[in-house]
This record gives sequence, structure tokens and C-alpha cells, in this order.
Amino acid sequence: MQAPRVAGLLLVALIIGAAVLAPLLAPYPPNQMFLNDVLSPPNAQYWLGTDALGRDVLSRTLYGARTSLGVGLVAVGLAVGMGVLVGLAAGLGGRATDAVLMRLTDTMLCFPTIFLILAVIALLAPSLLNVMIIIGLTSWMGVARLVRAETLGLQGRPWLQAATLAGVPTARLAWQHVLPNVLPPILTSASLGLAAAILTEAGLSYLGLGVQPPTPSWGAMLTEGKGVLEAAWWLTTIPGLAILLAVLGFTLAVEK
Repeated sequence: MQAPRVAGLLLVALIIGAAVLAPLLAPYPPNQMFLNDVLSPPNAQYWLGTDALGRDVLSRTLYGARTSLGVGLVAVGLAVGMGVLVGLAAGLGGRATDAVLMRLTDTMLCFPTIFLILAVIALLAPSLLNVMIIIGLTSWMGVARLVRAETLGLQGRPWLQAATLAGVPTARLAWQHVLPNVLPPILTSASLGLAAAILTEAGLSYLGLGVQPPTPSWGAMLTEGKGVLEAAWWLTTIPGLAILLAVLGFTLAVEK
């Protein structure tokens, strides 16, 4: 196994471990305010300092990992689920079905993802659940095209032709014969999609359209720190590094 991939897997394990163990690792509740220690720099009591409301930055960063990973996992789950369904249907459904589904996919790809997300958020109230669903429903197109291409590449295989001639139903053919063979690239795409979802959530929270206060979120922490950047550098540096390491870890984890 290559060194970059090992480093990526270690980063991913570290971030997941921090998120799962946040209640045990965090020295304080994420929303507890210490009004006598507002904007305190990193010190022995507050290892990563405090924010403008006197909340411990380390605690909020650890709980923010839960938010980012939760959004990423749900969003990627939705995107992969939709993409697999559309891709398998296009690859096995015949020319007419393939043409309709791929034109729909191409149409969705014509619109920048962030514009689609902003358009939907304009109709819905910003919330953690809405952010998860919106990111997932606007990110399935790449998975669909990948699954379709892999499915079409399997069409000439003798075992698939034999199953088709034997009258195996299309649904069973898709789930028992095709899907296991296209699973590796799907997992790679899902890992990269998770990194993209974390970035998207951070961007939306930075704009005030994602996870709403007081829920800890890396993007929201960046927004809270930008107004006092010169006086409290740690408020933007810490969540920024967390986002960087998370995205880098998931990207390196699929390095070949």
C-alpha cells in the first residue's frame, strides 16, 4: 500500500475517531459559555482558545466533526443510491431508457451544483436535515454516469450474456450480477464525494445557509471568526485546518 494512501486512511481514522469520541474528548460542552474568558488565546485551560461567546474552540471543533461527517455520509448515501439506480437502469434498460435517463443527467450537469443548492435552499428553511438532503439530491449525476459506463462495459461478458439468455429478470441481473462488479469504482467515487460534501457543507454554513447556530459546524466557525481575524487568528485557523485535513484524508484514502 502506497504511503499517501496510508496517510489518508490514518487521517480518516483520526477524524472519525474524534467525531465518535467527541463527548469523551471534549473538555467542555460545545455551547457552554465562559463569559470571563471571551476570545481567550490557546492556553493551558483552553487548548485551542475560546470564541467571541467564550465557548471552547476545541470542544466545538470536535463536535463540528460530527456535523460535517454526518452531513457527508447522509448526502453521499443519497447521491450513491440515486446514481446507482439511474446508472443501472440506463445501462440495462435499452436504448430508449438510456437516452431519457442520460439526457436528464446531462441536463442536471449543465447547472452548477452550488446554484442548484442555493435555489433549493431559497425555498426551504436552512437546517441540518435539509442540507443533507439537498447536497445528496444534487450530487448523484457523476455516480450515475460512472455506473452506466461500467455496466455497458460488462455487456459483452459471457457470464452476463448467459444470465440474460437464461431469462434472469433485469432487477435480479442488476443487483446480483452487475452491481457487485461495479462496486469498487462506486466506493472510490463515494469517498471523493464525501470530501466534496464536507466542503459544500462548510461553504453553505459559511454563507449562513447551512447548519444553523448554535449547532457546531466547521463552516459556521469560520464565519464567526472572520470578523475578528486579526485579534483571534485561532477562530478561523482551527476549523480551516480541520476542513483541510478531512478533505485531504478522504482524497488520499483512494489514492492508487
